[in-house]
Amino acid sequence: MAVASNTSPMIRKSESASQWWTRWLDPSERTLAVLLLLPAALLLSLIIVYPVVRLVWTSFQNLSLTSGVPAKFSGLENYALMLEDPIFWEATWNTVLITLITVPGALVFGLALALMANLPFKRKWPVRLSLLIPWALPLSFAGLIFAWFFHSEYGVVNDILRRVGISGIIWFNSAGWAFAAICLTIIWKTSSFMALIILAGLQTIPRSLYEAADVDGAGRLRQFFEITLPLLKPAIVVALIFRTITALQTFDIPFTMTRGGPGTSTSTLAMYIHQNTVDFLDLGYGSALAVVMFAISMCVTTVYLRMIRTKG
Repeated sequence: MAVASNTSPMIRKSESASQWWTRWLDPSERTLAVLLLLPAALLLSLIIVYPVVRLVWTSFQNLSLTSGVPAKFSGLENYALMLEDPIFWEATWNTVLITLITVPGALVFGLALALMANLPFKRKWPVRLSLLIPWALPLSFAGLIFAWFFHSEYGVVNDILRRVGISGIIWFNSAGWAFAAICLTIIWKTSSFMALIILAGLQTIPRSLYEAADVDGAGRLRQFFEITLPLLKPAIVVALIFRTITALQTFDIPFTMTRGGPGTSTSTLAMYIHQNTVDFLDLGYGSALAVVMFAISMCVTTVYLRMIRTKG
């Protein structure tokens, strides 16, 4: 009995080690999920979490590369300056206005394009390929193209207006017309992206639902509102999430078309961040502006995700 009692701890230790080794060789579903997701989690922490934390920390510092003074912790000073900065409020309002105009506009045109691309053409690939062209163009390239389109002297838009008896418009000398030109360009550029996501949603709707609606005597309009739109809601919400976030970060098209002019009337928050960090080298204030834009994007994403969860 004494010998058994002396060896029992060793046996228990050996059995415990064996169970631990067996658990790793043949893991449970939960352990396997953790092991598979761990590399992705570490990578996301490296490329997302660390830069965001560093950005927030820099926003609490007085760090300007032109002053020659070392970085110094300044607390909420950058955020207090932001509240008193009229250009910040103008750029933020311009960003919100661009979002409110271009996101619904791109959704309406994208839905129309997706419905046309889903029609029973004999050869569908040229129609669907045409949806990729605006989406595939670089944003800055699209801005340069439309800056030429809206040019007051030799632009295509003014040429068409003159041909129909309307005097040409000096688009980029007026804040209102310049803003309208930017919004039209963004809607043209992003509606194809919305159309591609909505088209993918249209492909998942069973054809049998429309056949049953035809038998019941439902017209095309009723089918659209009672079958197509309800079943497209998940795809539309996903498209809205991506489009809204990119709209809040609008930079390339206004920058290449107007450089924020006339004055700062078409400047966006992303352009103001670029101006402070790249042109003025004020990294502390620029980081505070970037934190605000990040917070706005996260709030909008949270609202959309709550919508999805509620509908689910």
